[in-house]
Amino acid sequence: MSANMLRDALFLARMDFRLMFRSKVTWLWAFVMPVFFFYFIGTVTGGARRPAEKPAVGVLAPADAGFLAEQLVRRLEERDYRVVRVKSEDQLAGFQRRLRLPVGFTGSVLKGQAVKVNLERSSGGLDADYDRIRVGRAVYSVLADLVVVSKEGGEPKPERFTELAARPRNVTVSVESAGVRNNPPGGFQQSVPGSLVMFIMLVMFTSGSVTLTMERNQGILRRLASAPMARGAVVAGKWGSRMALGAIQVGFAMLTGTLLFRVDWGPHLGAVVAVLLGYSALAAVAGLLLGNFSRVEGQAIGVGVLSTNLMAALGGCWWPIEITPAWTQKLALAFPTGWAMDALHKLMSFGSDPQAVLPHLAAFGVATAAAAWLLARHVRFQ
Repeated sequence: MSANMLRDALFLARMDFRLMFRSKVTWLWAFVMPVFFFYFIGTVTGGARRPAEKPAVGVLAPADAGFLAEQLVRRLEERDYRVVRVKSEDQLAGFQRRLRLPVGFTGSVLKGQAVKVNLERSSGGLDADYDRIRVGRAVYSVLADLVVVSKEGGEPKPERFTELAARPRNVTVSVESAGVRNNPPGGFQQSVPGSLVMFIMLVMFTSGSVTLTMERNQGILRRLASAPMARGAVVAGKWGSRMALGAIQVGFAMLTGTLLFRVDWGPHLGAVVAVLLGYSALAAVAGLLLGNFSRVEGQAIGVGVLSTNLMAALGGCWWPIEITPAWTQKLALAFPTGWAMDALHKLMSFGSDPQAVLPHLAAFGVATAAAAWLLARHVRFQ
């Protein structure tokens, strides 16, 4: 691009940006509505997800429960429970998981009497089944150790259980990772980048396309065509103004997401910004294409809103696409929204390096260049 073309393009971009930025509609959909969507969708889907805490279990044991109760508590902690000992039924009622030990627990077990350990939960479902399995393992491991200690002779004592626990095991289980598990993001970690991707496209497909349609219908583009200005400079200027608006959207959303919703953008912030700007570049030129081929403003708005919502839903902006069937995950990659969300999830939630999103950046670059070439060849001034 020559110096004159660059000067003309920058002039058009500056004037166009001022026109769009003064519009109240642009402010509403670029900066106000996204925050509502951040909060609403993020709250519905889980809010600010924090690192998982160990589930708490309240244990009510009588004073004469004995040392086997201590052994059971230790086994529960080995099963990743946070054991809280309580002294009354009122305190126990405050826990979702409640474990009661009978009077004379250790003495009854050592006499060979049947003893019932009572586990209660405030709700059922798969978590309740998992609790029964884990608590059962804790109880049976104490019983198994008691059998071993008893067979070796002598009186069962806490010291003997400690000594048994320190012995090397004849049978061990080797556990190795088969790969990194991708836990789909939820709450604000999903809603903020998802809504940002959706609203960038929505603004480009509405405000970005409508202004071009209005300028053509009002004869502004015809007057612009008569000016000593290259067609490429016109396209570059129109694209530049929308790209500037998209960049401001990205910066505003990332700052809002960090300060208000505690979004973790991951360790590769530069790569995240590159993905969002690459996506914004494609959305900007796609919005110009829509405005170029739309005949009236209503047509541009209707097609823009419908196509944005369709691509947002199928691309994983409203919910993590990883929770959907495999065929929908493949379908998502047919849309720019899917490319963006896949790249952002890799960087923000799945621990991938920036190299993992190079194909996404290349796809944005190729698609933007192809759309810009098509627009430059077929731009309509009237």
